[in-house]
Amino acid sequence: MHSTSSVEHFEGLPDPPMERQKRHLLMDILFISVCSVICGATSFVDMEDFGCAKFDWLAERLKLESGIPSHDTFRRVFSLINPEQFRICFMAWTKAISKAVDGDIIAFDGKTLRSTFNTTTGLSAIQVLNAWSNANDLYVGQMKVDGKSNEITAMPELMKLMDIRGSVVTADALNCQKEIASQIIGQGGDYVLALKSNQQSLHEDVKLFFEDGISEGFDVPCNFLENDDWGHGRVENRKCWMVGVEHLNWFEHRNEWKGLRSIVCVERRYFISSLFDMAKIAKSIRYHWCVENKLHWVMDVDFDEDACRARTDHAPENFALLRQIAHNLIKQESSKKFSVRRKINKAGWDNEFLARIVAGI
Repeated sequence: MHSTSSVEHFEGLPDPPMERQKRHLLMDILFISVCSVICGATSFVDMEDFGCAKFDWLAERLKLESGIPSHDTFRRVFSLINPEQFRICFMAWTKAISKAVDGDIIAFDGKTLRSTFNTTTGLSAIQVLNAWSNANDLYVGQMKVDGKSNEITAMPELMKLMDIRGSVVTADALNCQKEIASQIIGQGGDYVLALKSNQQSLHEDVKLFFEDGISEGFDVPCNFLENDDWGHGRVENRKCWMVGVEHLNWFEHRNEWKGLRSIVCVERRYFISSLFDMAKIAKSIRYHWCVENKLHWVMDVDFDEDACRARTDHAPENFALLRQIAHNLIKQESSKKFSVRRKINKAGWDNEFLARIVAGI
């Protein structure tokens, strides 16, 4: 890659084993593929078409000694690239372009790549676990969920690759696990974890406590916060209650969860947290949904993720990572406050604008 801050982080990516003679540089293939996805590509055929249409622009930046790779070449390369090594390079790059912000809220949430379901082979759609940094407004990690397990094993592995010191980690109820809470504290972070019936005894105790307290009054100190949000033609009223576990003598779960300091209720939804700051907890709960609104929705609508038919070997996971690279580069471009969709269109039409995006400026 040329004229982009990501080059140093992806140059260490090993060439995949190819049966045929290698006619194209891996960095050329990666550069073309990322640029094509920035401009809306959803297939390997799109990558070839993009390369042919932008040949003169690409030739100024790449060697292209054998011309533009064919769509079959793109398919073979991304089917064979080791996704773990690709992910490590990506996360090294995101760490370099993001700022360490004390109190950052890092949201973890799973997503199904629906188009990867293969009716011919009967293989289920691939699921990935994503991590989103609210302070940087960037995607900061991805881990494929093993079909034989689930997010409970993927989240600890993804966190091991990340620096979460000073951050608040949020996750849905599936990842409300003692081992995950312990790892977050061990890595220097805090947590706000959604609580549902998968932690049956804990959930039932917290639920009954808040139901009784809200209807009849609390017999222990309780923090309360209420606010209104206006937007999209509606008003949303939120009420939040928080109680420190040190006030609950009957709360037998206190010592089972490392760092646990408070239990929380937000309009009949329940959480546990290592924090004892009402405003910070409420903000973390609210901002958790940015991973849905700013990442998953954008992947579905702006990048048309479900239109991608990459299904062979590692291609689905690697193509998903290409979309995340493109997404982060687009988010970094700061000359104009355009929407992601408008930037995708403009990048396809305006070579100078595309150059700004890939240069990360």
